[in-house]
Amino acid sequence: MLTHEAFKAEMMKRPGVRAEVARLEREEMPILNEILAARKAAGLTQAQVAERMGSTAPAVSRLEDALVTGKHSPSLATLRKYAAALGKRIVCCCMHQKFLGWLKRNRRSNHGFNKIAWVYRKIPC
Repeated sequence: MLTHEAFKAEMMKRPGVRAEVARLEREEMPILNEILAARKAAGLTQAQVAERMGSTAPAVSRLEDALVTGKHSPSLATLRKYAAALGKRIVCCCMHQKFLGWLKRNRRSNHGFNKIAWVYRKIPC
């Protein structure tokens, strides 16, 4: 029987698996990390977030686990409730690939999303 690490190494030999892992790390993980970091930055427990959402702590725990594991994708409505509980807002926008590339390159600045929010106000989607 393979260990988890051996299984991962075996799976990563497959080009399709490598491509999907790269896509997830490039496209989805930064977003999920921001969502999870927002609760920590707000200094709230899962129970406090749940109360603000009108939910339960185990439900918030399952939501955060889903964000980390990718086992299921929470709805946009759920993510909006979660963000609102943290005093944040989820903003979705369709934009040109060139602009997305610029955002990815500049997202690592000290200003983080503040810089992106400024650009978002200046460039209509």
